[in-house]
Amino acid sequence: MFDELSQRFEDAVKNLRGQGSISESNIDGALKEVRRALLDADVSLPVVKDFVDEVRRKAIGAEVVRGINPDQKFIQVVHEQLVDTMGGENAPLAAGGKAGEPSVVLMAGLQGAGKTTATAKLGLHLKEQGRKALLVGADVYRPAAIDQLQTLGRQIGVEVFSLGTNARPEEIAAAGIAKAKAEGFDTVLVDTAGRLQIDTAMMEEMVRIREAVQPDEVLLVVDSMIGQEAAELTRAFHEQVGITGAVLTKLDGDSRGGAALSIRKVSGAPIKFIGTGEKVEALQPFHPERMASRILGMGDVLTLVEKAQKEVELADVARMQQKLQEASFDFSDFLQQMRLIKRMGSLGGLMKLIPGMNKIDDGMLKQGEEQLKKIEAMIGSMTEAERQQPELLASQPSRRRRIAGGCGHSPADVDKVLADFQKMRGFMQQMTRGGMPGMPGMGGMPGMGGGFPGMGGFPGGMPTGGMGKPPKPAKKRKGFGQL
Repeated sequence: MFDELSQRFEDAVKNLRGQGSISESNIDGALKEVRRALLDADVSLPVVKDFVDEVRRKAIGAEVVRGINPDQKFIQVVHEQLVDTMGGENAPLAAGGKAGEPSVVLMAGLQGAGKTTATAKLGLHLKEQGRKALLVGADVYRPAAIDQLQTLGRQIGVEVFSLGTNARPEEIAAAGIAKAKAEGFDTVLVDTAGRLQIDTAMMEEMVRIREAVQPDEVLLVVDSMIGQEAAELTRAFHEQVGITGAVLTKLDGDSRGGAALSIRKVSGAPIKFIGTGEKVEALQPFHPERMASRILGMGDVLTLVEKAQKEVELADVARMQQKLQEASFDFSDFLQQMRLIKRMGSLGGLMKLIPGMNKIDDGMLKQGEEQLKKIEAMIGSMTEAERQQPELLASQPSRRRRIAGGCGHSPADVDKVLADFQKMRGFMQQMTRGGMPGMPGMGGMPGMGGGFPGMGGFPGGMPTGGMGKPPKPAKKRKGFGQL
């Protein structure tokens, strides 16, 4: 999502490279690029003006200590201002209502913003935190809205309550809360109907629902694709209904990021969650500092590690690290790692969380995903013995020909994957025993299995057959991460 914005910020920094200090005369070019970058990203004009003015004020006269270049200091100022604009720190969901009563969360938003799906995603998130949530279907207007919520509820194992489409939304919400109190639910998520900003009757209905249930949270679900409109939408809902936070959806799409930078500044209400995909698991708490790092192309290792920790058991990490050290990592293990990566998200999305990897060409990432599918098909054509003993394939060409015929690929493809796999095993063995020169943190981190938790050394653990040559190491970037 932020690729273009990241590139424009890099262009802004170029204006300060080679300068002795930050001054009125040399900062104008950098600030022009920042202004263009934000406007191109669909950030609200008043927010852009305030952002640029604050960066100018903080950057001019900022102390540039020895060993730090002006362009590095400028990146630090921009990073800090991005964090401040997006809210400063993570704002968690309200923990609960009064003693013995459930916390009530009202989900609001425009039609088509993904509100019902976001409600289910939030229910799953709360379930994973050990909370007992009840989803309440109060959208009585959109056909099959309640059915959709019930289907999602069954999928994630979270109960859904509704009185059908003939009851008034405020009555459904109140009845849902009564059920939650009686049956020991600690959180109620009320899915309301999508509405239009100009639809006065629907906005008045939302006010009635709020008065009827007295929610602890009113979360505005905002489609990140709407850009500058996010500011006006947020203002309209905040003035008429009053919101306590926002959920930003479709951040995995082609949006330019403006909504993320506009919402907090306009309403004063923080972004609490972001939707990063269509899957019901694709919801993350919003961390302004991490998002600022991603915008500036610095990656987001903490989010990557959290994704891995959700999917991996510590016992599996220890077992995998032992297998890597002994070079006994087999095709069954590799298949397990590939499926783990799939559960965590797309390969491209994961790679861009790693510092310095945002420059990898999208075409190469797509080619890499296709190669992983090809390898999975090959492994599926192997016998259990062949998966556990790759040496059998190395010594018997007839087995490789049989696998090629079974998966629809050529014997040469199978030969290439096998050769890459054998090289990878030796490489990973060397990494886990002491780290590779020039690759800090990839072998000497306890319990990391030669890379990120339970990932068998990903990304270094991927065979490169069919992906072309591995990318050259990225040039050392001067950025906030080096300060």
